[in-house]
Amino acid sequence: MYRQAVLQGVWQPRHTVYLDNRPMGGRTGFWVLTPLVLQGTGQTIVVQRGWVPRDFADRTRLPQVLTPPGLVEVAGRIAPPPSKLYEFSGMEVGSIRQNLDMAAFRLETGLPLLEASLLQTGAPTEGLLRDWATPDRGVDTHYGYAFQWFGLCGGVVFLYLWFQVIVPFRVFLRARRRP
Repeated sequence: MYRQAVLQGVWQPRHTVYLDNRPMGGRTGFWVLTPLVLQGTGQTIVVQRGWVPRDFADRTRLPQVLTPPGLVEVAGRIAPPPSKLYEFSGMEVGSIRQNLDMAAFRLETGLPLLEASLLQTGAPTEGLLRDWATPDRGVDTHYGYAFQWFGLCGGVVFLYLWFQVIVPFRVFLRARRRP
């Protein structure tokens, strides 16, 4: 997961799905997902192609997304399937969906879908924006643990110096002052 990849294949535009209520840049819209049949393998991967704004006057009107025919090369990074949001009943089928259940989508389309997806990267093309959030790898947690362990080590060094050097030295000085 999260490794860069360049894949070649053919888009399956008739199976394009628009995931609703997906914000980008403070605006609501759709994530556009299109299956890509990989060249030479026959396997299919769902490509998270980008984001398009929603038409607020007519919620069911889909924006134009160009899908080039024939063999294409798509660059991106391997990612888990799109995250799931709260789902309303009746939003499981059709072009506009709330979530994409990979097993159900596999049965619906008859395509041999992989369990991963490709998050397409690069400059905005085909009417799609691609300002994806970077994956959270939990690095901040590691910084917190490192700070905690260095603090504990510092405390141990302080206690060692206090009880092994300073306290005996103070006892020695008091013993010398007594006649």
